[in-house]
Amino acid sequence: MRAPSPRAAGLLVAATAVALLPLARTWGLQWGASEDELDARLAGDDIITVPGLVATRGITIRASAEQVWPWLVQLGQDRGGFYSYDWLENLVGLHIHSASRIEDRWQGLAEGDEIHLAPSAALAVTIVDPPRALVLTAPDASFSWAFTLHPGRDRTTRLVVRERYARPRGWAVPINEVVGSVSTVMSRRMLIGIRDRVEGTVR
Repeated sequence: MRAPSPRAAGLLVAATAVALLPLARTWGLQWGASEDELDARLAGDDIITVPGLVATRGITIRASAEQVWPWLVQLGQDRGGFYSYDWLENLVGLHIHSASRIEDRWQGLAEGDEIHLAPSAALAVTIVDPPRALVLTAPDASFSWAFTLHPGRDRTTRLVVRERYARPRGWAVPINEVVGSVSTVMSRRMLIGIRDRVEGTVR
C-alpha cells in the first residue's frame, strides 16, 4: 500500500485538527465540571443574564470549604496571585507572585473592593459570601468571575469556577474565543494550584 504524499498527509492532519476543534473547545470550557454543575445556577449568574460565552470548570479538594476559602480571598495581582503559571503571566508584565501560604494581611475583603488582574486592570468584588461564594465583575459588567464552594463526598469540597462574558459585537467574537482559550490553560492550572496548596496545608 502506497504511503500518502507529504501534501496529502498534511491535509489529513489539518482536517483532523479542524474537526477536533469543537471538542477541544468544549473540553476547555467545561474542564472538571459535572453535568449538574454545568446546569446549576451559581452566584453571580444574574450579573450577565444573556452571556455570549460561559466557562464552568471544577475540581475536588480534600478539605472543608472553610479551609479552601482563605485561599480564594487572597486572590489578586498585588495580593496572593492566581496560583497559575506566574512565569507566563509575568512575560506580559503582570507582576504576579502566587502565595504558598495563607497571609492574614490579605484576608480582609468586602463588596466594593478591587481585585487587580494587573497593575492597571481590576475587577470589582461583587459578592462575598464566606465560605460559599466570591464573585468578581468587570467595571463595565462585561465579565463576571464566580468562585463557588460546594460540599462534596467523603468530606471533600467542590470548587466550581464560572466565567461569563457579555455577548460581544460581531467583530469582537474572535477576541472572546481567544480569551476563552487562554483562560482554559490558566484556569486549569489555577484550580490545580489551589487544590495542591489547600491539601498540602491540611496534611
